Amino acid sequence: MITARVGIIDAADTFSHDSADTYLHALALMRHPHWVVRGLDFPRLQIGCLAGLSLLGQFFLLDLNAASTWTMMVVTTMCLAWQFWWVLPYTKLWSKEVVSAIDTGADRELTILASNVLTPNRNAQSLIDLVKKHQPDILVTMESDRWWESKLKAIEAQMPYSVKCPLDNLYGMHVFSRLPLIDPQICYLVEYDVPSIHALVKMRSHDEVRLHFVHPAPPSPAENAESSERDAELIIVARSAAESLQPVIVAGDLNDVAWSPTTCLFRKISRLLDPRIGRGMFNTFHCGYLFLRWPLDHLFHSSHFHLCHIERLPSIGSDHFPLLKRLTLDRHQAAGQSGLDADATDHDWAEELAQNKGVSKKDVPQPGDS
Repeated sequence: MITARVGIIDAADTFSHDSADTYLHALALMRHPHWVVRGLDFPRLQIGCLAGLSLLGQFFLLDLNAASTWTMMVVTTMCLAWQFWWVLPYTKLWSKEVVSAIDTGADRELTILASNVLTPNRNAQSLIDLVKKHQPDILVTMESDRWWESKLKAIEAQMPYSVKCPLDNLYGMHVFSRLPLIDPQICYLVEYDVPSIHALVKMRSHDEVRLHFVHPAPPSPAENAESSERDAELIIVARSAAESLQPVIVAGDLNDVAWSPTTCLFRKISRLLDPRIGRGMFNTFHCGYLFLRWPLDHLFHSSHFHLCHIERLPSIGSDHFPLLKRLTLDRHQAAGQSGLDADATDHDWAEELAQNKGVSKKDVPQPGDS
């Protein structure tokens, strides 16, 4: 009996250790930076839908008296639940992370239109028409080169403040504003040819808001084999934003889906909020494929803001839809709003990502502090 009990205990210990090892290996795989692994973060909704269809097929077409059928159905259900667990916060089934604005004042509103224009796209007039229709306070364009810069001169009379970084490598960026931009800076935080733009904007209420516009390179076989560069840029911006006492907005094409582990880590470290939580995915990429669309264009903000409006705008001929968001500022910080909390493991992972690329939060400009 003693031998048997020892054997049972040994078996249990072995199972426990094996389970822990399996969990750690799975966790390591989720965090592996190779583009093949990181690419699996994207199609969770699509995989979940396919799992749901497969489950229906198993139920109606297979022998329900067979144990193998039920085993297959349980595994498929687990797959379905796992995939939808990631995307569920970006549906109306989830509680809103950002409060809807009720009492707004025009002087405290800030409207930002962000658009990845796709450099070869030559339909600039469609974007100009959207600017005229929606009258954003700030327009930020990504993948804009000198051709796009020349065409967007048409809006400079209405949006006289600008920061221009035209490039031909799909990473050009322009910012146009109706409101004064203070201490604007163009930086190359991680890669020498991938810029970001940082500035303060002075609102009509005379409040100042820190802006960080980013467009890190994606992990892909054609560009970076790993996500290390993208992840490091997001993390150091997140760390810088977390230390700001001013209202903060981080926006741009992050080349990452809203529910990925690295974007979740960004939200934890920065303590910024995502107004899509509880409202919808607002998928912006890819315009050309209805079933292959993901939320790649983001706007995160500090708890100083409520949400007035969020809208995915019509296509301008790019592979990305433009995204419009209107926020209202609460000088005392909005009550009842909280995002994700970081633990020690999250901070260790963030430190590892930054150290791997030799970058720091000190590399991120703090507009107005100079």
